[in-house]
Amino acid sequence: MIISMTGYGKAVQQLPQRKITVEIRTLNSKNLDLNLRIPNAYREKELDIRKIAAAQLSRGKIDLALHIENTSGKTGQTLNIDQIEQYIDQLSQIKNLDSDNKIPLVQIASTFPDVFLTTQEEVEDSEFDVVLKTVREGLDAVNDYRKNEGEILREEFTNRIDNIAQLLDEVIVDDKERLDGIRTRLEKAVVDLKEKVDENRFEQELIYYLEKYDITEEKVRLNNHLNYFKETMQADTSQGKKLAFISQEIGREINTIGSKANHASMQQKVVQMKDELEKIKEQMLNVL
Repeated sequence: MIISMTGYGKAVQQLPQRKITVEIRTLNSKNLDLNLRIPNAYREKELDIRKIAAAQLSRGKIDLALHIENTSGKTGQTLNIDQIEQYIDQLSQIKNLDSDNKIPLVQIASTFPDVFLTTQEEVEDSEFDVVLKTVREGLDAVNDYRKNEGEILREEFTNRIDNIAQLLDEVIVDDKERLDGIRTRLEKAVVDLKEKVDENRFEQELIYYLEKYDITEEKVRLNNHLNYFKETMQADTSQGKKLAFISQEIGREINTIGSKANHASMQQKVVQMKDELEKIKEQMLNVL
């Protein structure tokens, strides 16, 4: 299974006097980076929300926003009468202001700070239960989104791995031609020397030279790594870090084949394999 770290989820619950909305956005990150934006009335409950979010979203940069909209028509604010009266008393002492007509003074005073008192209601347990339910629904939506994105990534990875495997098959074909060419060139070089050569010694040196450029082990290991990558993608849980390690091993074998190739066609195919692997590594950053 492949699960992406990129996702979005939203959930809404309507209570008699409040509308609860939870929005969650996730991006890739090596560890869990959870950022909560919640109303002040719910600050004491923040730890409960964090625990639920952390349990379902093990990695990634997470932005979770909780919005509480009052639909009862009540504003939750009252006039601070004492503060307004203090402002009016001070304003009435200003010259050229009509202290008998207080309407203009009230209008001026109402623009000053602290003229409203905000009443913060205590969060009831029943309401917070609904909030937690909404958070869970938002997290479920995010995970569904991540799984869908992960399926797209899985198809992408499969195509790239198959491309590398196809290129490896072509390298194997080129490899036989390459080794035969090396033997032929060396034998011709010896003939051109017009010197008598110890045949046994020449054969030993030729075998050593061919073994030095032999890529049989690299071909076998690379093929095994490609199969292991595809097997790991079929695991029950997303294995992003493990797949990243396998990608590194794939890259190591491709580089070794390239360093030993000494053959134009093989080196071109090595470059193509590196290009396919680089595209895998770029997308691997998003895998959970």
